[in-house]
Amino acid sequence: MAYHTLRQEYMLMPPVTRAYTTVCLLTSIAVQLDVVSPFQLYFNPLLITQKFEIWRLLTPFFFFGTFSFNFLFNMIFTYRYCRMLEEGSFRGRTADFVYMFIFGCITTVICAWFVNLLFLGHSLTTMFVYIWARRNPYVRMNFFGLLPFRAPYLPWVLVAFSVLLGNSVLVDILGIAIGHLYFFLEDVFPNQPGGRRLLATPRLLYSHILTHFVLNL
Repeated sequence: MAYHTLRQEYMLMPPVTRAYTTVCLLTSIAVQLDVVSPFQLYFNPLLITQKFEIWRLLTPFFFFGTFSFNFLFNMIFTYRYCRMLEEGSFRGRTADFVYMFIFGCITTVICAWFVNLLFLGHSLTTMFVYIWARRNPYVRMNFFGLLPFRAPYLPWVLVAFSVLLGNSVLVDILGIAIGHLYFFLEDVFPNQPGGRRLLATPRLLYSHILTHFVLNL
């Protein structure tokens, strides 16, 4: 009974969120069981360009660490805000959501090429949080029941939390910057005089084959 309930809840997750969080979870399980090593997954421009280990363009987005509080915290935020975006402002727009993913990943990789970042999933999650927060400016929130604030401040609250934990805020700032770039190009600039939508989703992503693939993940 519990299995069927869990499976039903899993299948109720929107397709892109379900696919991404599943890959992230399986990646961490594989590392935990020593099937693969984090050294095979991290972002390394030299290994990508000189040894053609092109999988390193993707795998840094899938690994959030081995099972720990930090892993749990990141996975909860990834699942929560990825799902709220997909079921909220991207409802019925799977191709647009996939394109947002692609934009976020490509932009993060370009930035990571010039700074020392090994794993990029946290930045992608921060981008999700930032976009959701900007699109829901009147939502009231609180942090662990202690600090009340409105949604647009959430990314900065997370930056402060990283500082308190002694973590580098570079990944948070990068995610915020990329999220802001997407929000500006998609939500702000098209509504300005003379503005237009620069991030129009390519027709390829609207094709029947890709849509059928994504919806059945």
